[in-house]
Amino acid sequence: MEQKINMKICSFCGAELPENQVLSAQKGAVRICANCVSAAHKIMMGWQQKREQAQEGMNFSPKGLKEILDSYVIGQEEAKKTFAIAVYNHYKRVFRQHEIEDESEIAKSNVLLIGPTGSGKTLMAQTLARYLNVPIALADATSLTEAGYVGEDVENILTKLLQNAGGDMKKAERGIVFIDEIDKIARLGENRSITRDVSGEGVQQTLLKIIEGSSVNVTQRGGRKHPHSDFVAMDTTNILFICGGAFDGLEDIVARRIGKNSLGFTQTQRGAKETRELIHQLESEDLIHYGLIPELIGRLHVISTLRELEVGDLMQILTTPKNALIKQYQKLFAIDGVKLTFTDDAIKAIAQQAIKRKTGARGLRTIIEKVARDLMYELPDLQDLEIVIGEESVNKGEKPLYIKMAAAKAEREKLSA
Repeated sequence: MEQKINMKICSFCGAELPENQVLSAQKGAVRICANCVSAAHKIMMGWQQKREQAQEGMNFSPKGLKEILDSYVIGQEEAKKTFAIAVYNHYKRVFRQHEIEDESEIAKSNVLLIGPTGSGKTLMAQTLARYLNVPIALADATSLTEAGYVGEDVENILTKLLQNAGGDMKKAERGIVFIDEIDKIARLGENRSITRDVSGEGVQQTLLKIIEGSSVNVTQRGGRKHPHSDFVAMDTTNILFICGGAFDGLEDIVARRIGKNSLGFTQTQRGAKETRELIHQLESEDLIHYGLIPELIGRLHVISTLRELEVGDLMQILTTPKNALIKQYQKLFAIDGVKLTFTDDAIKAIAQQAIKRKTGARGLRTIIEKVARDLMYELPDLQDLEIVIGEESVNKGEKPLYIKMAAAKAEREKLSA
């Protein structure tokens, strides 16, 4: 008598197959046949390939990058456009240069962002690094020194990048380095105050080596170099370097060049707004007069200026972006069952305080923290309340308005019935 073979049905395609040809996740659970396993594998590999292509700069455009910046950075339209183009060209150079075979070689699109504190320089770099899924290292130029002096080695910036790439050298060599306060290592000149003991020119010379594209020995642990350090070689050719700074007083240098110096009885006194606008007429020679060495300027091919943010800009920053501070605090309160509301006057008052303090967007969180500190201390005990923060709470420290949410909800239900 012929033995009957137990047949099983694939849960995905419905095919009836012998039991030994069908896989089961658990006994009596979902079953899948070999054909469906193969098909699923091909689909997943296709998705993975598309994901890798997107990460390698194969699936983005300047307009797309600008749209990403628009979601997080308010205003600065020209700067965002310039920055998006520079980042696009850089990663196109890294990943697609080989598509056209000739003897030419595309130079790096390193960027210099000039603008006041809190205008969005760091945020633009962080936003695109996160979107492109590339590691980024943030550094403050004021902490950097020449070899042999007390301070941080320039090469430590690359160590940070390697660490942020999880130790993956290949990934680190395609990352982004953002160096802020680059104006603070300018050579002394133009009657500006001395703020450094070590000459900034030496630090600039050291930065040249890593920015221009070369093999640099870095330690995997960071810190000062010593003979017993374990070094690894990092190629900086495909690392995008972005430098930023406020460059206080640069407008005066531009004004002298274009003949609009406010000194002298025959000259028209410039207003504050006109003075700020002069920065947009910046040329490389102005940066040299400020104290950057020509070699460094020559490595920063794309120069973009950011304007000082105004009250309207800061109000938008508080409420509009995906990571808007007001939204963040509202979510923090909602977790504890409290509805947080800021009146329009309160939002305007917060923006005005940031303008007064000259901190730009960077100072908004500090102001909100001060306003909401006592509320957050008592937050777990304030459930089922709506808290309304008005202008008086911001400017005078007055207690916000408390509204019983349950009573308001009951009243609405009563009216709707």
